[in-house]
Amino acid sequence: MAARSTPPATNRLGGALPVVAIVGRPNVGKSTLFNRILGQRTAIVEDRARTTRDRLYGDAEWNGRRFVVVDTGGLEVDPGDSIEERVQEQARLAIGQADVIVLVVDAAAGMTPSDQEAAELLRRAQAPVIVAVNKADNEKRELEGAEFHALGWDETYAISASHGRGTGDLLDAIVWALPAETEQELARKARSLEAEAWADEVAAGRLEPFVVDEPEADEPTADEDAAAEAADELEAARWDAAIAADSDRAPAAIAFVGRPNVGKSSLLNALLGEDRTIVSEIPGTTRDAIDTRLAWGRSEVVLIDTAGIRRRGKVASGPAAERYSTLRALSALSRADVAVLVIDAVEGLTSQDAHVAGYVVEEGKGLVIAVNKWDLVAEKTDRTFDQYIEWIRSEVPFLDFAPIVSISAKTGQRVGRVLELAVDIWAERRRRIPTGELNRLVTTATERTPPPMVRGRRPKLFYATQAAIAPPTFVFFASDAAAVHFSYRRYLENRLRETFGFDGTPIRLVFRDRVSVKLPRRKKASSAAGRAKPARRTAAAAKGRRPG
Repeated sequence: MAARSTPPATNRLGGALPVVAIVGRPNVGKSTLFNRILGQRTAIVEDRARTTRDRLYGDAEWNGRRFVVVDTGGLEVDPGDSIEERVQEQARLAIGQADVIVLVVDAAAGMTPSDQEAAELLRRAQAPVIVAVNKADNEKRELEGAEFHALGWDETYAISASHGRGTGDLLDAIVWALPAETEQELARKARSLEAEAWADEVAAGRLEPFVVDEPEADEPTADEDAAAEAADELEAARWDAAIAADSDRAPAAIAFVGRPNVGKSSLLNALLGEDRTIVSEIPGTTRDAIDTRLAWGRSEVVLIDTAGIRRRGKVASGPAAERYSTLRALSALSRADVAVLVIDAVEGLTSQDAHVAGYVVEEGKGLVIAVNKWDLVAEKTDRTFDQYIEWIRSEVPFLDFAPIVSISAKTGQRVGRVLELAVDIWAERRRRIPTGELNRLVTTATERTPPPMVRGRRPKLFYATQAAIAPPTFVFFASDAAAVHFSYRRYLENRLRETFGFDGTPIRLVFRDRVSVKLPRRKKASSAAGRAKPARRTAAAAKGRRPG
């Protein structure tokens, strides 16, 4: 069984993959079953009802058949508050989208009126329904769970999602109930098999790797400087070959991060044109990291809505769901390419916003600063936004590389600009600079401004190469690399940005000491040859003498 956490955009009978929706009343173990099928802890699980709110998607595979699994909030007829009403809307959307529905019930609690109400809602669904009697951890519980056959569905299976008991039989039934494979699924499976065959060829050594030519070791260079230059070129060629072999074809992953209640979910919904996530004035509405794919140009992007990142003190003293939400938000940031930091235009940039931005920079992710709720800013003038930019730059100077855009997720003002900037930054993070161009820049920069003296010694930069992308990482080989001052590192970073761009992405500079090249000793000449050479020189000198 395999799984991926990033879901494709799908719908009933018309999407790329069939959809399996997991539904049921609150606190019966839907998220536990969701995590069991995916093989990883994607959904937050807590022994408390109403933990899950938004729809969570994940790709799974069983017996060679891939499908999308959807985790939902608990089905309730009369939820009682505004947030739970939106949870019910999300659950019903998942039911309408599903090709197979798994109704989860609790064997330990027995049949309840809420189970019967959920069953009545599902009788009007067009997709087949399979009943999963969860928490049947032993044979006694399994026998007690037989009462759920009274709901009327023959496909009823006793399982334990937490222990994995009976989940294999349940997955067999799910795959059996799925609609026939579409042409798109068959084509994707053929491409997957082709890729696996290619990987097997590489692993078996039957495909020749790309090799950079190296100078012959038995022909040492006489001059030490020439030998060092040859070693530099060889090292740079190896770096370039390693970068050329690195190819990341995954779609751009864009995470929306920030404090609670700044409008991250509203921004996601505005970009999608639908209520993908629940929006409420109550802070902490979003708990899980919600992944959604969106078509963009000829490809697609993955949009990740995250829970608000609170201060450490509040997280530590809050309920377990909030702690898990913060951890999931940071985990989502680690797998994203670009982060959109959403701040409140009315409240302005806070210290917690700066902390969240610090997480983004530490992870080496691209960054867009979206000043949301711009429609609520009173008495705006032509200079208001420029003043905001100046203020943000002065408060967080380490974010001077990040573009800033004012938006209103409520009215849709400039929300598309956020996505445009994020995709551009995604490309900037993958920009590769040829070693020749890079070293010409380094030469010009050092000639214009040499490194400052440190303890009576001036470091010398020999050459540089780009070691990695995403984020762009440059390695500078120097003498006494540890003595290169921080201000000079920033100077080199500024020169790189002025020449090559890298807008919106952090740049990492690594300084290393260049290893000196030791020349092999020449072989000693034989004694006869040693005597012959001076004799010839003496004879030649004698011929040149004038008679006295």
